[in-house]
Amino acid sequence: MLDGTFEIVKIILPAGIVFLTTYYLVKNFLDHESRKKTLDLKLANQTMLTPIRLQAYERVVLFLERINPGSMVMRANKNTSAAIFQGELLKTIRNEFEHNLSQQIYMSNKAWDAVIKAKEETIKLINVASTRLSPDATGMELAQTIIAVSSQLTELPTKTAIDLIKKEIGKEF
Repeated sequence: MLDGTFEIVKIILPAGIVFLTTYYLVKNFLDHESRKKTLDLKLANQTMLTPIRLQAYERVVLFLERINPGSMVMRANKNTSAAIFQGELLKTIRNEFEHNLSQQIYMSNKAWDAVIKAKEETIKLINVASTRLSPDATGMELAQTIIAVSSQLTELPTKTAIDLIKKEIGKEF
């Protein structure tokens, strides 16, 4: 009986060693291939997403340039009352923002927060300028006041956001 057990151990032990070695090699090979496939997929996604992300940054910078107080008052119709002109400016900002809302998907939270802050600060600047005028002021007077108020700032909120976006693009691309 001892001889039978010894014969079985002589067969099972080498077979077990061969099985474990084969299992280990195959597992390592499959893990390596899986990591390689994942890396290739990430690289392909990044190659596809990079132009889309750059386009999103471009669109947001264009939005920020369009809501820059100086350029916005030049484009808008100033031949109205100050109250109507203020409403048009605020509506323009909100519409432009809503049009570019989806761009946040492709941007970092920090950059998107800077865009939101620039929008809110620009709205605040317009509202502050309107409070400095009499109720019967014209749109032209409001435009002049907006430019005067914005010239008193050390840096426009839109410029701050654009600088942050440029810095972020420089780091990532």
